[in-house]
Amino acid sequence: MSGSPSRPPSASAPTQLFVAGQWRDATGGRTFAVEDPATGEELARVADASPEDGLAALDAAVAAQEAWAATSPLERSELLRRTFDAVMDHRDELAALMTAEMGKPLAESAAEVTYGAEYVRWFAGEATRVGGRYDTAPEGTGRILVGRRPVGPCYLITPWNFPLAMATRKIAPAIAAGCTAVVKPASLTPLTTLAFVGLLAEAGLPEGVVNVVPTSSSSAVSEPILADPRLRKLSFTGSTEVGRTLLRQSADGILRTSMELGGDAPFLVFNDADLDAAVDGALLAKLRNGGQACTAANRFLVQEGVAEEFTLRVVERVRQVRVGPGAAPGTTLGPLIDAAAVERVTELVDDAVARGARVLLAPELPSGLSPDGHFLAPVVLADVPVEARVWREEIFGPVLALRTFADEDEAVALANDTDRGLVSYAFTRDLARGHRLVERLESGMVGLNSGIVSNAAAPFGGIKTSGLGREGGELGIEEYQSVTYAFLPRS
Repeated sequence: MSGSPSRPPSASAPTQLFVAGQWRDATGGRTFAVEDPATGEELARVADASPEDGLAALDAAVAAQEAWAATSPLERSELLRRTFDAVMDHRDELAALMTAEMGKPLAESAAEVTYGAEYVRWFAGEATRVGGRYDTAPEGTGRILVGRRPVGPCYLITPWNFPLAMATRKIAPAIAAGCTAVVKPASLTPLTTLAFVGLLAEAGLPEGVVNVVPTSSSSAVSEPILADPRLRKLSFTGSTEVGRTLLRQSADGILRTSMELGGDAPFLVFNDADLDAAVDGALLAKLRNGGQACTAANRFLVQEGVAEEFTLRVVERVRQVRVGPGAAPGTTLGPLIDAAAVERVTELVDDAVARGARVLLAPELPSGLSPDGHFLAPVVLADVPVEARVWREEIFGPVLALRTFADEDEAVALANDTDRGLVSYAFTRDLARGHRLVERLESGMVGLNSGIVSNAAAPFGGIKTSGLGREGGELGIEEYQSVTYAFLPRS
């Protein structure tokens, strides 16, 4: 991967399928367009995989599985470490490419490159730390030997909103565990994932270990792969609705599944909170990636004693947000991913207002933006009724929906009043309350006095309909391993 300031970022990115260690065209030469959400202009045309291409990628993964599983942990670790170095060496190029196809500000893209690379570095270490167990049986009749082995060929489906981090979060543990994989990146943002796999190949990836099949027909490509008895693992990040469908399709093969699904994150601010920290956390948890994150704060619950002050400070800070193309200097909020996203978020705001929510800050775009760009200025709503769609559905946009609460019990009840449970945020100086909230809030993760929870060394994932399994941390590699047990009788 190489580039220069005079060329668009997409000019140096791979645009073909990557199967069995080779870049190749899709069957029939089919392609689809990848567009810049800031302008609507075409960035590149990418190979459009067919179901036959998907199965060819699975063939390659199956053919490579036995040999890759037999490689030493150190060999896998060193491959990942070389890839980490390559990603960091190409940080600026990858960030520019990500901004071009996804729209986020360059500073956020650069931060994602660093964050995504950390998964590669973390699992480079985990590859050599896979443990086991050797114990005496309680009866004294022999020994219990427990080990782990690769689960086998995997199908990894990544979303459009974090095109590097979501790819590394799945590919790196699969490689570390000794699994081969077929990767299907989102059709809206395939270029960054393709570029990453290009770096992985340059770092010495054996052919067939990782294969990439971008496609405009996700279900058509996925169904035959999921139905193939040779596949042993599915990892998906995306909506709860699609996750349910994929789980049904995985049932016949009894596939090992990891599901990182939708969120509905509550953000609690108590009377004793450090308001400066709470406001900073609110802006980070809500507006990072334009609100297009499963971890985005969805519902702001503010205790009555600080509600007015917190709201005033939030509105003032949101007024300072600069909407524009992600590559433009000074932009702090880029476009949404497509026109459908803008339409849906607008509908959520209109529904809330119709139900009685007050608009404290209405969307107002600066002049000079492309009329074909998918921009939406941030909105702040107060007194949002719990019946409003914006309160019940994942927003995925720059809308801050606020309402007040009287005491801790009411706050917890409101926070837990959802079928989802990915992450919760809470700001309080009371240590005892903080401990209680960590235990009472129904979510897989809690940001206590922090507007961000993601870390490569931590187990990312949710409960309820927000998903199954964990990504990252010590648990991340276990999602790609099977447990084996042998009994060794006493001689």
